[in-house]
Formats: sequence, C-alpha cells, structure tokens
Amino acid sequence: MKRKHGIALFAAVAIAATVAGAAYQLWPRKGGPAASGSSVVVEQVYAARLVDLNGREQSLAQWQGQVLVVNFWATWCTPCREEIPGFVRMQERYGPRGLQFVGIAIDQPDQVAKFSREFHINYPLLMGGPDTLDLMLQAGNRAGVLPYTLVIARDGRLVSREPGGLKESRLERIIQPLLMPVTSG
Repeated sequence: MKRKHGIALFAAVAIAATVAGAAYQLWPRKGGPAASGSSVVVEQVYAARLVDLNGREQSLAQWQGQVLVVNFWATWCTPCREEIPGFVRMQERYGPRGLQFVGIAIDQPDQVAKFSREFHINYPLLMGGPDTLDLMLQAGNRAGVLPYTLVIARDGRLVSREPGGLKESRLERIIQPLLMPVTSG
C-alpha cells in the first residue's frame, strides 16, 4: 500500500513540475528572452524576408509604421482555423485606420493557398521556413505553440505576444489604442 502511495505522490510531483516548467517557459518576465530584447525582436521581425504564395520574396519591413499583427499559424492547427475569420473581419474593419495583419504559415504552400481561398483571407500570407522557427523562439515562443501572434505598434514597440488561439475581442482591446482615429471628410 505504501508503495502505491509513493508512486502516486511521485507522479503528482512530476506532473506539477512539468506544468510549472511549461508555465515558466511561456511566462514573460523581466530579463528573460520573453521580455527583454523587445526592440531586438521587432528588428528581427522587420528584417525577416519570406516568400509569399506567388513565390516572391517579401520583407516585413514594408509594413513598418503600421500597427502590425504577425500571426504564425498552420492550416492543420485548430485554434488557427478558429481565429483567422476574426482576423479577416478586423483587417477589413481596421485596415483603413492603419492595421496590417501578416500571416506566416508553417505549412505547405498548396495547402496555404487552398486555405486562403476557402477563408477569404484579405491580408498577406508568407511561407515560413526553418528560420521562422528561430524567429518565433526569439520572440518568446519557447514552447513552439501555434498559433503565436505578435502585435507591434506604429512606433516599433512590441505591444503583445499571444501564444495560442486569440479571441477577436481580446485583440481589439490590444489594437484599439494603437490605431489612427477615424476622420470625417
């Protein structure tokens, strides 16, 4: 009987340690890669050059000066599939106020093209490669979760890192203060 209790206690401690370790790796903190070097992360994002669905190389620097939402995703990722319709709506609604979504797919180009047509994606999609995984790691995604979203303000500040599925209402709260005001003509 004591042996069973010992094994159960050991298993409970092991599970708690695993959960604590994962939380520690994901939790942004001062001095760690997830919090420090935000300007370095933004520089790396702007320096990234990836191909689009037409095979043309694109630089993320072309979107400097806009509120940039960079979403790392894949077609086979269920939370990605759930959040993308909201991104499409938000690009439509807030694009004229300076919002720019860019999707970086960790996937096969033919699957991404099919997905783009099916979901009527209205923002640029770029194909991620091996360097993209390193970029996600440097951006604080040590667990390599998808989706993973970065929000960068017009002035180049890294405003938010969002591991996992992102609700439209949460993203709106993040971007609203960053957008240009509506002007009446």
